[in-house]
Amino acid sequence: MESIQAIKQRFGIIGNTPTLNRAIEKAIQVAPTDISVLVTGESGVGKESIPKIIHQISHRKHNKYIAVNCGAIPEGTIDSELFGHEKGAFTGATQTRNGYFEVADGGTIFLDEVGELPLTTQVRLLRVLENGEFIKVGSSKVQKTNVRIVAATNVNMLEAIQKEKFREDLYYRLSTIDIHLPPLRERRDDIHLLFRKFASDFALKYKMPTVKLTDNAIQLLIKHRWSGNIRQLRNIAEQLSVLEQNRTISASTLQGYLPASAGTNLPAVIKTSKSESDFSSEREILYKVLFDMKSDLNDLKKLTMELMKTGNVKEVEKDNEGLIQKIYGGNNDDELEFEENITEPEVLSIPEHTTPNEDLINSQDKYHFAEEIEEEETLSLHDKELELIKKSLERHSGKRKLAAAELGISERTLYRKIKQYDL
Repeated sequence: MESIQAIKQRFGIIGNTPTLNRAIEKAIQVAPTDISVLVTGESGVGKESIPKIIHQISHRKHNKYIAVNCGAIPEGTIDSELFGHEKGAFTGATQTRNGYFEVADGGTIFLDEVGELPLTTQVRLLRVLENGEFIKVGSSKVQKTNVRIVAATNVNMLEAIQKEKFREDLYYRLSTIDIHLPPLRERRDDIHLLFRKFASDFALKYKMPTVKLTDNAIQLLIKHRWSGNIRQLRNIAEQLSVLEQNRTISASTLQGYLPASAGTNLPAVIKTSKSESDFSSEREILYKVLFDMKSDLNDLKKLTMELMKTGNVKEVEKDNEGLIQKIYGGNNDDELEFEENITEPEVLSIPEHTTPNEDLINSQDKYHFAEEIEEEETLSLHDKELELIKKSLERHSGKRKLAAAELGISERTLYRKIKQYDL
């Protein structure tokens, strides 16, 4: 078994942080087995190095090694890319195609950004992990494959599981061994070493002297947060190597290449604005209140109509005890103050489908109702259209041209409507 230092030299890994050494040690220990491995860490920490180490020192090193960026493949074609497809399986499938799991049989597949896989593809991948079986798109034939799967992600998988974006059973199958790579801000002692390596590489590439940092610039480099990790550090080294004429870089010069907003570890700003779900909840509550109000209003209309028809307060109160309780709550005697001295009032006759008005109520009666009982407004399109046409014709004294212009229809259409409604 190769040592950690030998692996670092072989794969060009720089740094001596204990957490980095532990990650490499776990990769060396798990490599001879066929256990699935999940590499976690922020974007830009170099997660792609771990599957290469595992493959190269395993018994599969002479077979295929395929790296797949799951986030870069469209959702509609990822199943075809991974598992293959039969001719005619979908539009454009002019010939049978072998997928990565078939091509890499006996080797290793590295699934980068595995957290971006669609749920339907996750089900297929789970089957491969459990029994080594897969089915091509458009086929019913089960095929076998002997593939070692190493996955990587910068997504918080437990949060993704809670949001139902990633299957919990697949997560536990992938993360039999979990190798975590630390972010660059947790490897302070390695930052300057990495910068010197990158500066030396770019000096050879662009055939120019190597840039060097002053002591103050080194301190600034080490204290920076490096949210983009090693990838960001490499880009800064390349920019300095190409753009700066003076090969000794001061702190002020370096500061011009560092993002101002990323230099501090201030607490995250909490949004105070309401989310869409908050507005949705408030809207639902408002709708419920309005519907309850409408229901109570209809009940009140019903109670009033009963009182107008019968004129017997006691009888109405007795027959509608539950309704009165619902509308007013509490004790009916406290809430409803009916006139007890009223005897045999005249029954008011209210024609069906009409709205009572002042003419229907005798001013000499002992009952005086202050509220009108309104019939619910009709929602018939036919009736509304007829009403609008009548109003428009009346407003323009029967002039069809002006009425049609106001209604936003042609004069011919208006003439047809007049005949249709026999106006």
